[in-house]
Amino acid sequence: MENTELTAYKELVAKIPQLKKEIAKVIVGQESVIEEIIITLLAGGHCLLEGVPGLAKTLMVNSLSQGMELNFKRIQFTPDLMPGDILGTEILEEDHETGKKFFQFNRGPIFANMVLADEINRTPPKTQAALLEAMQEKVVTYGGQHHPLPAPFLIIATQNPIEQAGTYPLPEAQLDRFLLYIKLGYPSEQEELDVLEKTTGTYKGKPEVVFTGSDIQNLQKLTREVHIDSQLLIYINKLIRATRPDNSQIQSVIDYVEWGAGTRAGQALILCAKARALVKGRYSVTPEDIKTLAYPVLRHRLSLHFRAEAENIQPDAVISKILEALPIHAGK
Repeated sequence: MENTELTAYKELVAKIPQLKKEIAKVIVGQESVIEEIIITLLAGGHCLLEGVPGLAKTLMVNSLSQGMELNFKRIQFTPDLMPGDILGTEILEEDHETGKKFFQFNRGPIFANMVLADEINRTPPKTQAALLEAMQEKVVTYGGQHHPLPAPFLIIATQNPIEQAGTYPLPEAQLDRFLLYIKLGYPSEQEELDVLEKTTGTYKGKPEVVFTGSDIQNLQKLTREVHIDSQLLIYINKLIRATRPDNSQIQSVIDYVEWGAGTRAGQALILCAKARALVKGRYSVTPEDIKTLAYPVLRHRLSLHFRAEAENIQPDAVISKILEALPIHAGK
């Protein structure tokens, strides 16, 4: 990498804290959630965001898009939503000069840089599958024609954890398509007080633009160049393999896990650890990056069986036991 190019990349990395500050003008607290969404974007993936209603999920995503000058669209998922409502449809047009009629593809709301798929579990599997295919391929195919989605491209899908009546939970194989599964909790007492004060008065915060779309694409390229030690790669490989009951010696895995994480989980953990290093202003992955991101990377990739449900054991508890059983040394 040439010195001028390296300097330009360093300047971009130095602006990441400024993006967080701009988001903080609108969103009080939730620093870890915002950081994990930025990590997802830099790693080039998509994330699933779970939280109860009223925690400003839409505002958070919209504010992020404003801070990065990205085109933002929100899709409210409902039981009657069809794939065409997301991807787009063909409409019959007429050439006014020749009088000939032809079909013109009318692009749907998925053609945006940042798309909020709100309450994805409220729509039937057919519509869910259409969205997930676009996420994976980053193109929409209609009538034999390929329509590339804009770059950068990020889907943030939300789920409501407390209301399951009339929902269509995503199957484990489809959950695996999401890079991170982010849990949004309630704010602290002081944070909630600040929210109440700001949102019921005359304060109107608005994020200033910090990055452009091309800046994000450059940061995505730089993310893959972040160094990770070979010992850390070996550790991640052992960590992923330890989630599988057939080759794990960890009792919690044997007792509660039906299916462990696949190879994609290891790829996700490496890319996200690299992205987190960049967000922290580093160019090398540390053990802390891996330990922190093991939870959002693995919690939706572990399939727990009936015993775990009966004993109210959650995936995060199993992940904690795996990390305890496989300590990672600071020097490696």
